[in-house]
Amino acid sequence: MGRKTIFILLAWMATAAAALADGHRFTLVVDAGHGGHDAGAKGAFSYEKNINLNVALAFGRLVEDNCPDVRVIYTRKTDVFVPLHRRAEIANKNKADVFISIHTNALPAGHVARGLETYTMGMRRSDEKLSAAMRENSVIMIEKDYKERYEGYDPNSPESTIMFEFLHDRNMSKSVELAKLVQRCVCATATRQNKGVKQDVFLVLRETSMPACLIELGFITTADEEQYLNKAENVDKIAQGIYQAFVTYRKKYDEGFTVPYDPEMDTKANVNPVNKPQVEKPAPRKQAEQTANKPQVEKSAPRPQADKPANKPQTRKTATGSGSRPVFKVQIIASSRSLRPGSGQFKGLTGVESYEENGMVKYTYGASTDYNEIYRLRKSILDKFPEAFIIAFKDGVKTNINKAIREFKSNR
Repeated sequence: MGRKTIFILLAWMATAAAALADGHRFTLVVDAGHGGHDAGAKGAFSYEKNINLNVALAFGRLVEDNCPDVRVIYTRKTDVFVPLHRRAEIANKNKADVFISIHTNALPAGHVARGLETYTMGMRRSDEKLSAAMRENSVIMIEKDYKERYEGYDPNSPESTIMFEFLHDRNMSKSVELAKLVQRCVCATATRQNKGVKQDVFLVLRETSMPACLIELGFITTADEEQYLNKAENVDKIAQGIYQAFVTYRKKYDEGFTVPYDPEMDTKANVNPVNKPQVEKPAPRKQAEQTANKPQVEKSAPRPQADKPANKPQTRKTATGSGSRPVFKVQIIASSRSLRPGSGQFKGLTGVESYEENGMVKYTYGASTDYNEIYRLRKSILDKFPEAFIIAFKDGVKTNINKAIREFKSNR
């Protein structure tokens, strides 16, 4: 292995050590593969570079809008060429906590495949002939100094990758966990065929000093896949899936993260009762007119019946006029179909409500204008619903959780 490669390894380890020693704001680097004169894989009517960028920007926006305490850095936000080594440098220099690279797969003529797969850095199977990494790594041929920059690298040689695999062992378990979350969440939200989590020697991953994964969204060379990946609504669904995976991962590994935020939809909620829910009811119109000059007093509603006292939310009624306060709830599950009252999926909880959004039926537990109360309620049911998160409504409309929390604090 050449001197250039050894130098890169030393810089890699120094950056990793510095990141561990220096506390910093949680940082996500989003990498849209290819760009500029590097179009990536080509389909019948589109280019990989554009699909990658569309998904990367949509995913990044969700994090920026709903996790304001996360610093989001893009390796590119426009159609420009960024060398592979520069992408890793951006992540290392900014001491990123997570690196997610977004790509679109392709196959030679005559081959057809469908579905999503996510990669981490590692040795690929010796019998795997059509390697995604070999195609993605071929971009180095476009770089003017690739012989010096990637001195000693041979994608077909185990000796060229064994040292990098060793260095990545420290982050391997987290990288694999992140990749599994991406597979599960994206396949669920975007109805993608699950092709699994795999390992391969991606140059864009080998020099990163943090948990990292590379997503292959689908196969641009398969006609129906190309059509799917170029539709805006599907781009949004894929981005939401990656976002959910990121939030779940961060919830586990970032000690400063307390509330997993749901993507802001700002849609009118159609709330339906399930198992005798405690509903935030609007005051009658005449009564509201008569009491227009009187202060709005929050009254405690009867507690929902639950098996354990810890699972009993203190719900409060609030007016829904222009001066109403945000109502916080815990979202526990989402389903493509309505669940019957008393369904086993509620795991014994009573007082469950539901609302419809984006073709899904979403179920919530508890309702209160006191955010702290719902925060405690969520913690009390994490053993049953570990991925439950807090959402907020105002005037019957689902609203941004960050704005709702700020309003709650200002009203205290």
